Amino acid sequence: MYLTSKTYVKSDMKISDIVRENPSILLVLEHFGIEDVLQDKTISRLCSEYGIEELLFIVICNLYNGFNVGDTSKLEASSIPVIIMYLNNSHHYYINEKYPEITAYIKELNASGQPKEMKLVEAFFNEYFEEVMEHLDYEGEMAFPYFSGLFENKQNSSSGKFSVNHYQNHHSDIESKLADLKNLLLQHIQIKNQGIVKRKLLYSLFELEFDLKIHSLIEEQILIPLVLSIENKSTK
Repeated sequence: MYLTSKTYVKSDMKISDIVRENPSILLVLEHFGIEDVLQDKTISRLCSEYGIEELLFIVICNLYNGFNVGDTSKLEASSIPVIIMYLNNSHHYYINEKYPEITAYIKELNASGQPKEMKLVEAFFNEYFEEVMEHLDYEGEMAFPYFSGLFENKQNSSSGKFSVNHYQNHHSDIESKLADLKNLLLQHIQIKNQGIVKRKLLYSLFELEFDLKIHSLIEEQILIPLVLSIENKSTK
C-alpha cells in the first residue's frame, strides 16, 4: 500500500513514471508476466510488445491508483486468456508470498510471549486462508478452464454442467474477513516490545486485502461480463 497522487493512467504515459508514483503497479507488471527493463516505454508500446489489450492494462492500473473500473464495454473477448493468466499469477502471489509472509509475522509474535489472543489470531488467519484456498482452487479447477474452453470454442455453454452463473453464485468477497483481523490487532490486542513486527504484519494484511479487492473487481466487472457475452452469443 502506497500513497499516490491518483494520476489517471493513459496510454501515452511512460510506465516507469507510473511505477515511480505508485510502486504497487509493480504487482500489475508481475501479474501480467512483464519482466523487461522498462526504459522509456509508454504503456501503449509495452502492451503492443506483450500482446496485452491497452484498455485492459489501463483499467487495472487505474484500479491500483484508486479509480473505479469505469466503462469496459469496449474490451475485447480476446483478452480473456490474458485476464486468466493475470488472475492465476495473482493466485501464486497470495499462496507463495503473502500467506507465508503473514504467518511468519504471526508466529514471530507468538514466539515472543504475546497475549494468548495472538494464538486466536493465528487460528483465525489459518482458517481464513483455507477459505481463500478453496476459492482459488475453485477458480483454477472449475471456472478458469470453463472460461478458456468457451473462448476457444471447445466448451458448449448450453451443456448445463457449468456456466458463468454458477461462478457468480459461488463467488464471494474473500477479502472482507481481513477487516476483522486488522481491527483485532489495531484496537484490541496489546503487543509488547514487538512494534516493528506488528507494523510489518499490519502492512502485509493491508496489502493482501487491497490486492484481493482488486482481484475480485477484475473478476466481477471485467472477466464475468466478457464471458457472459460469449455465453449469450453461443445460445442464440
